[in-house]
Amino acid sequence: MRLSVLERATRAVLLIGDAHPALREGLAAAGFDVTAAEPGDVTDDLGHPDVVLLAASLGLPRVALLSRRAREAGAAGAMVFDDGDLGALEACVRAGFEFIAPPYSPVLLRGRIVSAWERGRLTARGERLAVEETIREYERDLFVAHDLQAGFLPDVLPKPPGWELGARFRPARMVAGDFYDVFELFDGRRLGFVVADVCDKGIGAALFMALIRTLLRHNAEHTPATLAAGSALSPALPPRLALGTGPLVQSVVDTNRYLVGHHLKQGYFATLFFGVLDPLSGGLVYLNCGHNPPVVVRADGTRTPLRPTGPALGLSEDSEYAPARVFLNPGDTLFAYTDGVVEARDVVGAQFGTEAMLRTLEPGRSVEEMLDSVDDALRRHVEGAEQFDDITMFGVRRIDRERSIA
Repeated sequence: MRLSVLERATRAVLLIGDAHPALREGLAAAGFDVTAAEPGDVTDDLGHPDVVLLAASLGLPRVALLSRRAREAGAAGAMVFDDGDLGALEACVRAGFEFIAPPYSPVLLRGRIVSAWERGRLTARGERLAVEETIREYERDLFVAHDLQAGFLPDVLPKPPGWELGARFRPARMVAGDFYDVFELFDGRRLGFVVADVCDKGIGAALFMALIRTLLRHNAEHTPATLAAGSALSPALPPRLALGTGPLVQSVVDTNRYLVGHHLKQGYFATLFFGVLDPLSGGLVYLNCGHNPPVVVRADGTRTPLRPTGPALGLSEDSEYAPARVFLNPGDTLFAYTDGVVEARDVVGAQFGTEAMLRTLEPGRSVEEMLDSVDDALRRHVEGAEQFDDITMFGVRRIDRERSIA
């Protein structure tokens, strides 16, 4: 008897349970290679059958379990056969399992089993296609999220007279939890900049990043310049240097309050460094909210870390944020970064570390040269190891010697 392509492809049958001799004989006469197994002998390894036949009396839970294992083993289908327990057979049929019942004619057996095999194969193929389509949709969403996130980063950095600015941004995935931002305040009289790191990676962190970036910028741009900053700074601070301190603090306080009030249950928080620079004097007021300390590299080689002045955003509504100040004189550079820099690991898991980073921050270099130096040292350290965290660096350097302050 000539067999169809499907019939020739369906040969190996695993028979589990107490099968009637007529079923065994019918399967053999139909040309199947039958392997019989007792239920107690079945392990996780079912071999590589094309179809698995299960005794209905095994009960629906065990039939379902063995059917799943059969699919994992590559079988295209699993069927139940009548071994005398009609109630168990009906339960399996109601659950959607195909079945075999007497008479066990070789022709009928072959037709039923081959049909079940083909339906199982088509079902598996459909499931694979559905998974592939889901993956494609997810990848499309990632590309969209990537493009949207790129739109949140500055296309071009401002160029205040007498200053250099530069940045590097290298996400670990398609989307990141890191971000940096630079924007003018008070008609260009101040320059605000932020370097931030959300506690996670992926789409959730990217959405949280977009929210924080939008809140910070909006709050800073719409807080009156005359708003008092409180007594955290010295009362003797000249009005010129105090300009922007109120909006700086208020924008962070309002952003933190919103995050805690609306998103605390999501479990996200963010560290950030937010500075407001006076380009004329070189005065910088800043908040370090639980972030890695930026480094001021002085022209004489002195390195000064700007340590945290308050906690991360999104942890507590009662968090307090006290601004601090520093002056950048000609030749001084401020270098800010996220933890992906110092925690970058090589192939054996060793971190790049703060000391290695500090050694690359040499005075007298332009911002671009300094960023390139750190980036090159990072790449040499990791030597092809997988990047597990986002990497963000930002630098601002004063180059106008005519505007130095004492």
